[in-house]
Amino acid sequence: MKRVFSGVKPTGHLTLGNYLGAMRQWVTTDQHESDALFCVVDLHALTVDHDPARVRRLSRQAASLLLASGLDPELCTVFVQSHVDEHARLSYVLECVATDGEMRRMIQYKEKAARERGRGGSVRLSLLTYPVLMAADILAYGTDEVPVGDDQTQHVELARDLAVRFNQRYGHTFVVPRATGPAVAARVMNLQEPTSKMGKSDDVGPGIVYLLDEPDVVRKKIVRAVTDSGRDVVYDREERAGLANLLEILAACTGGDPAELADGYDSYGALKKDTAEAVVELLRPVRERHGELCADPGYVEGVLREGAEKARAMAQPTVDAAYRAIGLLPPVDADR
Repeated sequence: MKRVFSGVKPTGHLTLGNYLGAMRQWVTTDQHESDALFCVVDLHALTVDHDPARVRRLSRQAASLLLASGLDPELCTVFVQSHVDEHARLSYVLECVATDGEMRRMIQYKEKAARERGRGGSVRLSLLTYPVLMAADILAYGTDEVPVGDDQTQHVELARDLAVRFNQRYGHTFVVPRATGPAVAARVMNLQEPTSKMGKSDDVGPGIVYLLDEPDVVRKKIVRAVTDSGRDVVYDREERAGLANLLEILAACTGGDPAELADGYDSYGALKKDTAEAVVELLRPVRERHGELCADPGYVEGVLREGAEKARAMAQPTVDAAYRAIGLLPPVDADR
């Protein structure tokens, strides 16, 4: 079976964009058709100023929501990144293969560094190097495919480049992965700023539908979504981004085609109402299952513990091989 790896970063509450852009595919397809690993990448949450207690809280919530969305620990491996030392071990080795220029060309680094400087803050070194840690996340497991939103494909390309470069210099060690993504709603946009993605790290609540929002809150946010000054309902991502975003969300919820769905509406109000109800029904079982898991924290902790053990057993041989290949002396066996 092909191996799939992907993860979520606990920098904010998970959103409809996370679910439609990634998590639903993990549940319906990846865990059934592949040897799949899904990870709460908590080390990545440390690249900017953060509240330690909030990171821990959001990490637990993210793990619970992965399970509530339908990931089955009998079918896939669910774990927390920092619980498996091989991620950090491999990251430094890959930093010795990556270049400064590659890091500074990363679009997300440019955007996040500009925001940090705009706030008058300093930019942490880890913000520059975290794409290498992401590459380590992927390469440690011999990953074939990485299901991600289109804003993350540049990071998967870096992982590919580092794998090829390492293999050429030090001998074949890593599988060269590729990015995959869903056909519709791969990048759900902010309801109030439809040219920006619906990101969980944003503080602008009205444009973001969170997975744990109450149904009435979801309806209110979608009804108030920005569209444009026109009246006819047409699907045009370039010229009418807000309207296209609603059509894509509705299509992703119902299995339809955005352009075909547009033909069935003669008003924005009807489209918004149907989109809101579709999202409410899509998220209802997730919210209900999350409530059950919160009442049984021991179950979630057990899943994460067993998941980390499985992940460690998968990653250690590859990381050990990378250490040997790059020239590091193996540790002395204490039993000898």
